[in-house]
Amino acid sequence: MSVDVSSEITIERPPGVVSAYVCDPANAAIWHGHIRSAEWKSEPLLRVGSRVAFAAEFLGKRVEYTYELVEFVPGEKLLMRSVEGPFPMETIYTFEETRDGHTKITLRNHGVPSGVSKMMTPMISTAMRSANDKDLATLKEILEGRR
Repeated sequence: MSVDVSSEITIERPPGVVSAYVCDPANAAIWHGHIRSAEWKSEPLLRVGSRVAFAAEFLGKRVEYTYELVEFVPGEKLLMRSVEGPFPMETIYTFEETRDGHTKITLRNHGVPSGVSKMMTPMISTAMRSANDKDLATLKEILEGRR
């Protein structure tokens, strides 16, 4: 059984602005409610092969994981895969310009829990969807200047 969660929101800012903010690991702990820190494990440059380590709180536990950038198209897409962590996970951000010049951002997490986590897949999916929805709402508030 896998986790496959997708959330989206429209932000009244251009895709380049939204993408630049979202793709900067220095901002992760600001808008992601569960992320406590992000640290570059490679040269601090967004490009395929770059690695970033995250420390988070999820379902009441500290979780540490490292992502590697697999695909990066500025203003359009960021795809990262875990190379270290509790279970294999892929996170994809896509940024689409709406007709009025705003941004529809989609956040998708896909992974296959293993070990004890495997039994908790439905709960992990529900918690992840809720967290993603809250994170995108916070992102919208920040980027639209409401926070």
